[in-house]
Amino acid sequence: MAAPPIRFDDGAAYELGMGVWSRFAGEVFLDWLAPSPGWRWIDVGCGSGAFTALLMQRCAPADAQGVDPSEAQLVFARERPEARGATFQVGDAMALPFPDDRFDAAVMALVIFFVPEPAKGLAEMVRVVRPGGMVAAYAWDMLGGGFPFAPLQAEVLALGITPPQPPSAAISRMDALRDLWAKAGLEAIETREITVQRTFADFDDFWAKTAMGAVRQTLAELGSAEAEKFKQRVRARLPGDAAGRITYASRANAVKGRVPG
Repeated sequence: MAAPPIRFDDGAAYELGMGVWSRFAGEVFLDWLAPSPGWRWIDVGCGSGAFTALLMQRCAPADAQGVDPSEAQLVFARERPEARGATFQVGDAMALPFPDDRFDAAVMALVIFFVPEPAKGLAEMVRVVRPGGMVAAYAWDMLGGGFPFAPLQAEVLALGITPPQPPSAAISRMDALRDLWAKAGLEAIETREITVQRTFADFDDFWAKTAMGAVRQTLAELGSAEAEKFKQRVRARLPGDAAGRITYASRANAVKGRVPG
């Protein structure tokens, strides 16, 4: 049996569950990119605007454009006070609605494994970035256990249900990202691992912020008794400290390169 596909149609729910992880990893990612102020940015697959907000807060961009296929996510992004000044619009990563050489930098923050044809999405990023500009991405290490929802997915698998995976999960491997960037003709390619951790006040805090978004439909299909057993198995997998706090780490792989010329 397969679990329902991963979908992020609720900006507020995404923010509680994945948005916080995204910002933690995004901070490290931006430190690594070391961008100059005044750049023109495009955030491809911007979702709820978590990474776009970091750009606005930290990078003093001349322009920041967020593109995502989910209008529901974009509604949340447009309402973020910390993303004020950025522009958000519906768009397809494999057919970006911008002319050639429009930006100084293009990024995909936790998105490239959701693109059905990653090479086509990367080609679009390269197209809209000027010669000498930066193209970069980071992605949870889906096949290496780095996904923030991995503790939940392990218990879903124990039920005999195949956990949902993005359509291009294999591209999240470090060697796959480097190879993709090289085949796109990018120069000065670098990669790095990003490990971040998050602390929840207690298990109930974790469950409310993470589980109810990540496995809500699976729990509904189990029924109340089996859902409670599932919850207790997850609780045993994530023991708290002396104060009941739950802390665990997630890992992403990052890549960056320069457009030739």
